[in-house]
Amino acid sequence: MINKHMKINIPKSVEFIINTLEEANYESYVVGGCVRDSILNKIPNDWDITTNAKAEQVEEIFQHRGFKVIETGIKHGTVTIMMDNIGYEVTTYRIDGEYLDGRHPDKVEFTTSLKEDLSRRDFTINAMAYNHTEGVVDYFEGIKDLENEIIRCVGKPLKRFSEDALRMMRAVRFSAQLGFKIEDNTENAIRSLSSNIRFVSVERIKEEFDKILLSDNVDKIHSLNCYGLMTHFLPEYDICEATSQNNPYHIFDVATHLICSVENIEKNLYLRLTMLLHDICKPQCKTTDELGIDHFYIHAHKSAEKAREILKRMKYDNKTIERVYTLIQCHDYEVYSNKSIKKLLNKIGEELFVDLLKVKEADIKAQNPRFYEERHMKLLEIEKKLNSILQQRQCFSLKDLDVNGKDLIELGLAQGKEIGKMLNELLEIVMENPELNNKEELINIIKKTQGM
Repeated sequence: MINKHMKINIPKSVEFIINTLEEANYESYVVGGCVRDSILNKIPNDWDITTNAKAEQVEEIFQHRGFKVIETGIKHGTVTIMMDNIGYEVTTYRIDGEYLDGRHPDKVEFTTSLKEDLSRRDFTINAMAYNHTEGVVDYFEGIKDLENEIIRCVGKPLKRFSEDALRMMRAVRFSAQLGFKIEDNTENAIRSLSSNIRFVSVERIKEEFDKILLSDNVDKIHSLNCYGLMTHFLPEYDICEATSQNNPYHIFDVATHLICSVENIEKNLYLRLTMLLHDICKPQCKTTDELGIDHFYIHAHKSAEKAREILKRMKYDNKTIERVYTLIQCHDYEVYSNKSIKKLLNKIGEELFVDLLKVKEADIKAQNPRFYEERHMKLLEIEKKLNSILQQRQCFSLKDLDVNGKDLIELGLAQGKEIGKMLNELLEIVMENPELNNKEELINIIKKTQGM
């Protein structure tokens, strides 16, 4: 219940807040995720503080000492104390009423009992408190669950998930981030109540989903689908699990290939979204020839369109959506010649071209390993040619062409569509023959084609 021997390093500002409240004869502890992360030897993202002092009392104590105090949620017992431009949330012990809307308690009652406050929290590993005087206060065997690598609800799982359906996503998220197993009763409760996730805003779902996608255990997305959670925000994924790929280049079903490809790319959100969705429309594009071999014609285009639709539905920002769309659209492009590389550079730019090579590498790593080496060598050759083009500053866009519209007008060409047409023709020539990209050569070409 109380472990006096376990010590946690607390930032000086946090320790000062706890000591200040204790000097005023109140209890105070750090609580929740910062305790969990500290026990796991991870660096906490933030430090939450709990106390039996009422919010108004906390505010008075610290304002009296000259600190700025923000009433961030005073109705729910929370104020934020500003120190060195960092905000520290301090919340009064409380008991939550009924969660009539599946997210917010209809009322909040303040309590003087730390145990009552901790009992309302979601998982045992998040229901521990600590200060230097008492040590770790652990009423619900959170330390034991950390040692056994278990995600378990505080109290009855059905009650916890009925209070806030997002907690089901959080269970999977912690499982993914920590590599822990979800305890059986907790898992069964998720299966029973998974349909309640439809009452949670897509913004809140997206926040948890992104953390799963950026974790070391992306395969937990499969768990989201098995529990019935995915069908309410990413229903397109389900059919991928049932779509085999009887094709020499593949050894996995579509869903397994998607997850493997996500694992093969760096922890960058738009790159991981790209891999998760790059073949999302393969099931709709599947055909089987007379030899029993599966084909997925135009799946890249259809998957790009569907990815855009999904990401808009899930409220991703426009920049992320367009990056993912472009990378999926191009992920099957054949680009081996210098000219084809330049054409694609012209279309998507240098940054996305570099990303595209990462996407292609992650894709082939998740396919039949028999063909990997050959395909990997081709990608290295493309990268080599790309670097050469960029280092030599070869022209691949109109802005890098050594003549412009003004030059053409001075030669006597009529303003209008003909100017653009001629510049694009010159660009085609220069992409094939980079040595011709100088003004004198280009003007000579113009004069010949115009009969000047």
